[in-house]
Amino acid sequence: MTVAPESPAEIERSPNPVDLHVGARIRMRRKILGVSQEKLAESLGLTFQQVQKYERGANRVSASKLYEIARSLQAPVAYFFEGLADPSEPADGEARNDHQVHEFLMTPEGLELASLFPRLNRAPVRRRILDLVRSMAEEEA
Repeated sequence: MTVAPESPAEIERSPNPVDLHVGARIRMRRKILGVSQEKLAESLGLTFQQVQKYERGANRVSASKLYEIARSLQAPVAYFFEGLADPSEPADGEARNDHQVHEFLMTPEGLELASLFPRLNRAPVRRRILDLVRSMAEEEA
């Protein structure tokens, strides 16, 4: 079965990968600090629905609003771009699927796993966990 390429209108409606990434990082930082969407929205003079849209990548965050978010979440502005490819460097040929990363970080389990996994200091343990998850994913497919 072949999939038809996306129309220009569909491409226009899908969130930009950078917006998805920044939104996921806002959500992750907010969750790590235990701040609700309502509390963050209040500190920014927004509605919680606007914060939801930022976190989903549905709405772009302006530079000034990102600065306010960084201040409110006690993070450097660069934190929200960590993990993105440096646009000044040539691409390494490996395309990262930002949409999958965003979907992963939008789940409570994904967010918790993403915050706990780096705390595992022993590389063999991290590899065994990755092998376990990979094998379970293959069984699901």
